[in-house]
Amino acid sequence: MKLTKFNNFDFYFITDSELSKESIYSDTENAIKAGCKIVQYREKNKSKNEMINEAKRLKKICEGKATFLINDYIDIALACNADGIHIGQDDVSYETARTLLGKDRIIGLTVHSLEEAIDAEKLGVDYIGLAPIFKTGTKEDARDPIGVDIIKTVRKNVNLPIVAVGGINKNNVNEIILSGADSVVSIYAVLNSNDVYNEIKDFIDIIKRCKAK
Repeated sequence: MKLTKFNNFDFYFITDSELSKESIYSDTENAIKAGCKIVQYREKNKSKNEMINEAKRLKKICEGKATFLINDYIDIALACNADGIHIGQDDVSYETARTLLGKDRIIGLTVHSLEEAIDAEKLGVDYIGLAPIFKTGTKEDARDPIGVDIIKTVRKNVNLPIVAVGGINKNNVNEIILSGADSVVSIYAVLNSNDVYNEIKDFIDIIKRCKAK
């Protein structure tokens, strides 16, 4: 399930068991019902067995409805037959991930600069996560914000789908999309709301209007 284009991937949903007000399963179901076409399972504080079981359950929820990715863990991605993984600059190398996952699974990579984005394209990644655009509170080791202008710079120089991450909400998402991002992540704004479905639906509506301009 190769991501050759991101036209329908307006909102990129990432699970967070600590922020969730219900469960990662109901959050994911609501995200998909709202129109989300890509889901990433991200978990750092559970055992591998717990994560594999959760990932398998989420994979079933996403089956035929949304692309399902795993954050960082290749073994979990293989165990649950995920569509791919997302890795950071300090995680397993792209080359290792590609060798273990095969040519057909998706690999996304977080980048923080134009140089890293160019390198990512040379490597052959399927998409990049550009982060953090704004200050974020959902990642303890987050770097300083890189700002919106870098989206424009990367868009001009790199021919990869761009997912913007970090401090994004409904008030600033217009600027993000109009600067050239294909998709956005908004963990806190969505999961801190009392209505995951409508929050994501609002995001998608705004994004689609921006892309139509």
